[in-house]
Amino acid sequence: MTFTLAVCSEMVLTELPHLERVERIHDAGFAVEIWDWTKKDADALRATGASFTSMTGYVSGDLTTPEGADDLLRTAEESIPFAHAIGCPTLNIHGTGLGEGGLPVRPVEVTTGEDWVAAVRTLERVAELAERHDVTYVIENLNLEVDHPGTPFARAADTLALVRAVGSPHLRMNLDLYHAQIGEGNLVELLRRAVPYVGEVQVADVPGRCEPGTGEVRWPFVARALADAGYDGVVAMEAWASDPSVAGSERAMDAFREAFTV
Repeated sequence: MTFTLAVCSEMVLTELPHLERVERIHDAGFAVEIWDWTKKDADALRATGASFTSMTGYVSGDLTTPEGADDLLRTAEESIPFAHAIGCPTLNIHGTGLGEGGLPVRPVEVTTGEDWVAAVRTLERVAELAERHDVTYVIENLNLEVDHPGTPFARAADTLALVRAVGSPHLRMNLDLYHAQIGEGNLVELLRRAVPYVGEVQVADVPGRCEPGTGEVRWPFVARALADAGYDGVVAMEAWASDPSVAGSERAMDAFREAFTV
């Protein structure tokens, strides 16, 4: 069993212009993930010949407030034509919009029962939108301890519960194992529970959020567990290169490929 390996173009080869990063990732044999589409040119991206597996699928909004939900749905619908233009089948969302430094634009201390009900209703609307436009939305788990304090529905257990509650093939999990290792641990048992609901997996090592092999996680073991659980989709390295030079980024991509070739 093999995975589709992708690399986030926002976090490697950072000395180079973005389009050149995309070209180099493609030339190295990987698919490409991007973040904010509003600052990019779809025609230029398509001309690179790269395969795009995921992109941020909204601009603003949240899952729980009436105005935030409407804003999320509006900007999600605005994002889909760009996804179609670059051939990207998967669009990513979070529990709330993220602002400067990855901090939530609407932080919360406690997620209430009413918040959960509202989030499910919003995600049902997202799933219906995705079905109409033949794309898949994924909701990404984050961590509260290091990167995204105050984000609602951040834990992988939360995103899994939401996806299961909606019950649509057009809404899946983006299982980010970097965030899960920080917030929850027990990665193999987590992925075994989650795989039937996963639309994408993201990885980076802990601590530091760099490439596999720089931290505490035994990534080849995790890769084998993913394959044994029946997962054969996208695994994306959303990680900084521990050596930020061009050569260092290339070594980081090689380390990722080695860890997830099973």
